[in-house]
Amino acid sequence: MQCNKRQVRGRAAATIRRLLRGVLIFSIWGWSAPTVTEAALADLARPMDGRSMRATSAHRSGPDGAYDPGAPFDPDSNWDNQNLAPGQTRVLLDAEGPGVVTHIWMTFLGPEPQDWAPEGSANHQEMLLRIYYDGHERPGVEAPVGDFFANCFGQRREVISDPVAVEDGDSYNCFWHMPFRKRIRIEVVNESDKLVSLFYYNIDWIKKADIPEDTPYFYAQYRQEYPVVQGRDYLLLETEGKGHYVGTVLAVRTRSPSWFGEGDEKIYIDGEETASIWGTGTEDYFLSAWGLKTTSTPYFGTPYFDQWGIVGGHTSAYRWHIHDPIVFEKSIRVTIEHFGWIAPDENPDYRSTSWNERQDDYASVAFWYQVGLPTFTARAPHATERKLPNLDQIFHATDLEAEVGEGEVTSQQLLGYAKGQILYRPPVAEGAWIELPFKVDAREPKRLLLGVTRSYDFGRYRVLLDNVVLAEEVDLYSETTEPYEVHLLDFWPDPGRHVLRMECIGKNPRSTGYWLGLESIRLRERRPRVKEWGHDRDKDWRTAPELYR
Repeated sequence: MQCNKRQVRGRAAATIRRLLRGVLIFSIWGWSAPTVTEAALADLARPMDGRSMRATSAHRSGPDGAYDPGAPFDPDSNWDNQNLAPGQTRVLLDAEGPGVVTHIWMTFLGPEPQDWAPEGSANHQEMLLRIYYDGHERPGVEAPVGDFFANCFGQRREVISDPVAVEDGDSYNCFWHMPFRKRIRIEVVNESDKLVSLFYYNIDWIKKADIPEDTPYFYAQYRQEYPVVQGRDYLLLETEGKGHYVGTVLAVRTRSPSWFGEGDEKIYIDGEETASIWGTGTEDYFLSAWGLKTTSTPYFGTPYFDQWGIVGGHTSAYRWHIHDPIVFEKSIRVTIEHFGWIAPDENPDYRSTSWNERQDDYASVAFWYQVGLPTFTARAPHATERKLPNLDQIFHATDLEAEVGEGEVTSQQLLGYAKGQILYRPPVAEGAWIELPFKVDAREPKRLLLGVTRSYDFGRYRVLLDNVVLAEEVDLYSETTEPYEVHLLDFWPDPGRHVLRMECIGKNPRSTGYWLGLESIRLRERRPRVKEWGHDRDKDWRTAPELYR
């Protein structure tokens, strides 16, 4: 029962808090103080070996005034950034060891068009971070820049955590310690067809006299499955050797309605056939409960969570095992189930339960320390393959022939919309409506939704398709201007012409107007099993419109 589960979790949380007061945390140099903060402050009062160093994008001017990486710093220049051309690799640090990297900071323009980049720029999912140790051909760290910093889907979101901090979604900081013996090379590859614009960086490291032989190296590896494989748990990491697992970043794009996160983490230590570390649910692994919501804490968080339970929803979360590293002597295999609720038309028995294997799109970065070289075979695919496959047949509102009642329609470019949006501006609710025709080519299971804008001067609307009411009220008010999806109907549309109609029925008391911003009408692809089982194929959506939640 839920009340018992809550009571158990409450007692467990209290126990964990008591334990954490006395827990010993692991650092790459050994066992240290009770908490990360206490350890760091205590270490500052101890002698330190080595010499601090920095690699930076700070401008250096050669004899001709042009940038020269081997020249002295230019005190008269503030031009401390450079662009990365499409396909270009920029080496940020190439240094001889032994040493340890202690901090990475970088920033660059976002993807939206702006004065410095009128055509826009690459997003951080299209930038690949690679770190090579001791001359090895395979990188020890390989992940998209965004995902490495817990910013997935190319979206910029704030992260305030202990090892990773992305202030305001645009200053990328990492404090993972990365020891090396012979050499280290850190590089960023622009895999976009656009520039990485105004790229700045600082990398701080300490040159050491020696590194102990048993010092583990820091590793991070990205992998993805679009969608996850039926009948097989999603693999985060599998490697042989001695080490400890320290973190997970997971990104999920849902392909089915409802909640995806009932799957448990299952971690196999030292070759065991049955996982000895077995969790209670995806949200529980990420140290939340009863679902996920946008949050950021020192050790866990959900930087991006757009809409609950929709087809095509996005969730990204991080979990750092700082106080609780998962230690292995011979091998480790880290997996997570992809189970959750699904709609009845995706179930062979036409029923909805909480324990169904789902086929959502997963991507992840695993973080761990290990002595010697890992045996994990995963590699990051090119940015063109990292981009999520499109699920939508899109009817851009600016391409449609709109008819309206009272008020005016204009086009407007904002929020990075590919073709902008139409802005309908009725002065009052009475007599305010808009109709947009679109054409369906084939009778297949689809989800009908609208890409709209919510803002402080927008109204409330009734939505109809072919004169059938799908939503009695959609409130488009928001304190801030933001994109939003309005999901309306799961159906098998007949080929031919259809008409979407939106009628203004008033406004939120806090809204200053009755306006409407419409970016697109969309028909979103449902999973192939919906078509295979065809439960709703012969249903008349006009008499009983259905939206699975």
